[in-house]
Amino acid sequence: MIGGLSMVVGLLCSACFFASCSEDKKAMAPAVSDSTMLPMMTSTGVSTLISDSGVVRYKIIAEEWDVYDKLDTSKWSFEKGVYLEKFDNQMRIEAKVKADTAYYYDRLKLWDLRGHVNILNIKGEKFNTSQLFWDQDKERVYSDRFIRIQQVDKILTGYGFTSNQQFTDYVIHNTAGIFPVEDTPRDSLSNDSVHS
Repeated sequence: MIGGLSMVVGLLCSACFFASCSEDKKAMAPAVSDSTMLPMMTSTGVSTLISDSGVVRYKIIAEEWDVYDKLDTSKWSFEKGVYLEKFDNQMRIEAKVKADTAYYYDRLKLWDLRGHVNILNIKGEKFNTSQLFWDQDKERVYSDRFIRIQQVDKILTGYGFTSNQQFTDYVIHNTAGIFPVEDTPRDSLSNDSVHS
């Protein structure tokens, strides 16, 4: 009788043990099976210079930089925003660019800037839009979104925009308005910021 009771108790303990193990498995997160969805590299607090053919062309500052090299179209991802300076051959800043989010498709040499995209060119003109593409091979910048350009004496607005990559030779495709700017002291158009 005691042997049968201890056997029943033993079976009940085993059942409780296996039941608790199976419950633990249900609580676990599923494993990531597709490694292409994971970044190959993640860097935080980034401040770096990017060169092309031995010449420094860009400075990038970002809180976080993820590199996805296993995707069909590999890319760099700046989900927490990016600040970029473009240099000419004499290392002078030609343009300053800031965006809430950015993706760089390295094989295509194509930037996709999103969110609040702010640009300041060498002439002190400020550009604001919600999405901008920058094709480095074609040396062109373009967008089909609303664009606002603040010049020294006027503000231009419209939809659709094409420019050289220095933001000095540009066209607004569907102009929405041209507005005069009050006489603004030149100091307020400081080249230290890309915000309007």
